[in-house]
Amino acid sequence: MKVLKFGGTSVGSADRIRSVAALIDDNQPKIVVLSAMSGTTNKLLEIADCLYRTDKQKALDIIQNLELNYYITISELYETEPYIRKAKEFVQTVFTYLRSFINKDFYPLQEKAVVAQGEIMSTTLMHYYLEECGIPSSLVSALEYMRIDKDCEPDYFYIRQNLQRELAKPDIRPLIITQGFICRNAYGEIDNLKRGGSDYSAALVGAAIQASEIQIWTDIDGVHNNDPRFVENTKAIRHLSFDEAAELAYFGAKILHPSSIQPAKKENIPVRLKNTLHPEDEGTLITKESPAQNVKAVAAKDGITAIKIKSTNMLLAYGFLRKVFEVFESWKTPIDMIATSEVAVSLTIDCTEHLENIIKDLEKFGTIEVDSNLSIICIVGDFSAAKTGLGAKVLNALSHVPLCMISYGGSEHNISFLVKQEDKQQALRDLSAQLLEKE
Repeated sequence: MKVLKFGGTSVGSADRIRSVAALIDDNQPKIVVLSAMSGTTNKLLEIADCLYRTDKQKALDIIQNLELNYYITISELYETEPYIRKAKEFVQTVFTYLRSFINKDFYPLQEKAVVAQGEIMSTTLMHYYLEECGIPSSLVSALEYMRIDKDCEPDYFYIRQNLQRELAKPDIRPLIITQGFICRNAYGEIDNLKRGGSDYSAALVGAAIQASEIQIWTDIDGVHNNDPRFVENTKAIRHLSFDEAAELAYFGAKILHPSSIQPAKKENIPVRLKNTLHPEDEGTLITKESPAQNVKAVAAKDGITAIKIKSTNMLLAYGFLRKVFEVFESWKTPIDMIATSEVAVSLTIDCTEHLENIIKDLEKFGTIEVDSNLSIICIVGDFSAAKTGLGAKVLNALSHVPLCMISYGGSEHNISFLVKQEDKQQALRDLSAQLLEKE
């Protein structure tokens, strides 16, 4: 059995929903994971924000406009009056639920329940459409099997046990529709997976059922070898390893969240990235191993802040780095890159929520310098220890770009550079011209 995930743009209109329905109607057993229709989650977050601020009228206006958009989609999607009425009645119950928060105190957990309605609506409307078309399907609520623990990590045992229980029900159909992103927490409340969203859901479902393949469908034909927003003539990469894909995802490739493929990697389940607009295209296949290539792709991650700690206490000392890392651990702030010398350690972060507190704690160890508005350029390829000359070629390609930091040797698949954000575009273009176009 395969698991297919479709993002918000893939189900963002009546025409797109029809296209997805045609793609999944092939008489093969599968689980289809759907995101909310494009734009819905943002609108629901706006509603939640208004409720926090007790801006009742604005919340009501957004609810009304969003509800109207759904009624329009329903009128365009369904052909028969019974299903038009059925879909409108369902949507009406959802928006009645949203309006019920208007005159109440609003809390974070209620926000999670509000946001969850996007996925609940998209899956129900798809299920009704398949029903109208005479395509047998089952709608299985993710809230019945998807759960995170007290640390907000997936509860693998619970997911596997409860999903298999749902699939074992006698009336279950080979074509199963379910929600991405949403789940319950350890206390049974509606929550979400946060990192990776619906992609993460699909990978967790695939791992739980030992799927033959997990397919992530978007409106892009796979992972590109550079950012098409800044570089012309980029190409889709046909084959990546899990490690290569994770590096690209972490360092800026927007098509996939870095957390989302971990369950698939753990169970060694192939992941394929496909384009709903060009379903015939093979897309990008991600497996345990992939063909070696000098340079496969380049990605960039913006919004990076660099922190340098200078201290003579580092000389011939042990335990210094541990103390530094403990500061970041205490403020739950991950580190991206790190470089050390005898008297200084430089590192980068992409979350500055606790930056002031971090700096205050680090000042106990030495002099602190902070630089912001930086970008990490990640080059993914074959950088194994036995490889010669490739590092020099990469550095030569960036000879006209000032480099703030280099990370090399931590992975056989990646070399990373820290540059000023204003130099990012030049770096991407130079790398493409010097390395990718010559591959």
